[in-house]
Amino acid sequence: MHLDLIDWIVIGAFGILTLVIGLSYTGKASGSMANFFLGGRNLTWWVAGTSMVATTFAADTPLAVTELVAQSGISGNWLWWNMLLGGLLTTFFFARLWRRAGIITDLEFIEIRYAGKPASFLRGFRAIYLGIFMNSLIIGWVNVALMSIIEVFLKCPKVSNWYTWPLPC
Repeated sequence: MHLDLIDWIVIGAFGILTLVIGLSYTGKASGSMANFFLGGRNLTWWVAGTSMVATTFAADTPLAVTELVAQSGISGNWLWWNMLLGGLLTTFFFARLWRRAGIITDLEFIEIRYAGKPASFLRGFRAIYLGIFMNSLIIGWVNVALMSIIEVFLKCPKVSNWYTWPLPC
């Protein structure tokens, strides 16, 4: 695959723009944990909501949706559309309550809501389960999607992706 000069200019401009935006917000975000994770609690609801939705999408999302539709037809979309109600409840109901509680994570919620050894066990279990097992599964899933994309766009056999990444085969 060959990239022309305009391709490299667009890639470079995007990288520079991303770097400038990141550097411009570094001072504000490093002030506190709430500033880093919640924008100092000054974000409008639609910016926070868009950010929450954007974090659920990666390179694997279009591939997974395409596979669902290919296997089950348009009704295959219901596998991920069923989460719409939970997302709406979170956005319009629970987010307001979380903000009022002054918490950042669901583990902080567990700490406020429950007490004693069972609460400590639940926080530890969730931290290990989500932090190690689920994140490992998700990272593996996204890397498999990346290998599929490399296979199509760079014409690399799937096996050689492991050896040649990030260099084209």
